[in-house]
Amino acid sequence: MEPYRINFEKPNHVYFIGIGGISMSGLAEILLNGGFQVSGSDMRESEITDHLSALGIKIVYGQKSENITDDLDCAVYTAAVHPDNPEFVSCREKKIPLLTRAELLGQIMQQYRHSIAVSGTHGKTTTTSMITHILLAAKENPTVSVGGMLPVIGGNIRIGGKDMFVLEACEYTNSFLSFHPTMEVILNIEADHLDFFRDIEDIRNSFHKFVGRLPENGTVIINSGIRNYREIVKDFRGKVVTFGLNDPHVAAENITFDALARPTFTLLVDGEKKDRIALHVPGEHNVKNALAAIAAAMELKIDPAVYEKGLSSFGGAERRFEKKGELRGITVIDDYAHHPQEIEATLAAALHYPHKRIVCVFQPHTYSRTKALMPEFIKALSVADQVVLADIYPARETDTLGVSSKDIADGINEGGGSAVFIPSFDGIETYLLENLIPGDLCITMGAGDIYKVGERLLGK
Repeated sequence: MEPYRINFEKPNHVYFIGIGGISMSGLAEILLNGGFQVSGSDMRESEITDHLSALGIKIVYGQKSENITDDLDCAVYTAAVHPDNPEFVSCREKKIPLLTRAELLGQIMQQYRHSIAVSGTHGKTTTTSMITHILLAAKENPTVSVGGMLPVIGGNIRIGGKDMFVLEACEYTNSFLSFHPTMEVILNIEADHLDFFRDIEDIRNSFHKFVGRLPENGTVIINSGIRNYREIVKDFRGKVVTFGLNDPHVAAENITFDALARPTFTLLVDGEKKDRIALHVPGEHNVKNALAAIAAAMELKIDPAVYEKGLSSFGGAERRFEKKGELRGITVIDDYAHHPQEIEATLAAALHYPHKRIVCVFQPHTYSRTKALMPEFIKALSVADQVVLADIYPARETDTLGVSSKDIADGINEGGGSAVFIPSFDGIETYLLENLIPGDLCITMGAGDIYKVGERLLGK
């Protein structure tokens, strides 16, 4: 059955179940700007819900059936909303049309002349942010939806003109198969979200279908380092542009790092050397992200001097190797990495950053990911001199798999590394205060709420 279609020429009343989410809040703001009456619910108050309330959006806390009133024309929900959610059930009973977050986002994309969807297992927020900085440097007026807080736009959403929409495209639950992009950026394809996908081949098949969402005059920008990337873009009749370090159209060579692990590289386009590009974010993985952003800028006919200016102005998004502060000669960094490949990239960047020891405080994210990728987590985290494991952050899951963060700690220790499992944040904080020494680089890492440990530590 075809999903409910919103008439953007006749704005009505749209309700968001879980309006405080990073993506849902942005969509709510876009609709509000388009003249819609917007309301919604969330489980708790936050900076995001406070911001939405200040814009005039009515928000209720706690999800109850009585929140669903007869004046609603449509309700939007995410994958985190289960069929027994009282608001979801009430919408069904009242026959109020329901849209997934992805379906709404796909319909919004169709209102723009150009829509750039940035996808991949990791790096989406950073690359979307880099493209945003480049577009702003080019004096464009994009609408942007990014999965983190980006200082240059003052949050996670920017309402611009109707010419260009830039957004993150997540593969989880195949949500990106509801999108309608004119340009796609595919950064990487790794095993993840295995509570939904069967295996890596199932994920690759979804990315192939994602490419199939493009029009024939569209463009796909893809990392040449993806295993057999040609299989992902097969049958696509539009333009394919490759980037990366494996003989692509847009490449980098002679990569060097400054004292803060920030790379400078020589840009190559079809083998021809161009200018040296200096980034203000650390790590070789950000060279690849920058190459993807440059490839997108080139397809948009943006002058090289402009995209260099845009990249040089980007100092990172919130929770992406974000320096939180210093304490007694100890540097505290926070990073969103929660997949083994992301952990490897973050710790590789940390090796170039000033330190005596790298102490990684990691909070695994979801039981299914932890169990499925246990050997990969052990290998990735073993790069750190000391690893502190917090309890698993369950997110949308309940523990039915019998897996624990202690399993990771045991694996690291058995391999000759040094790890300790401390379930509570209070216990971790005490351990760090007793064991960190001047010169240590302490990195809180994970997609949950582990950042609070570093903030509390600095408060001491």
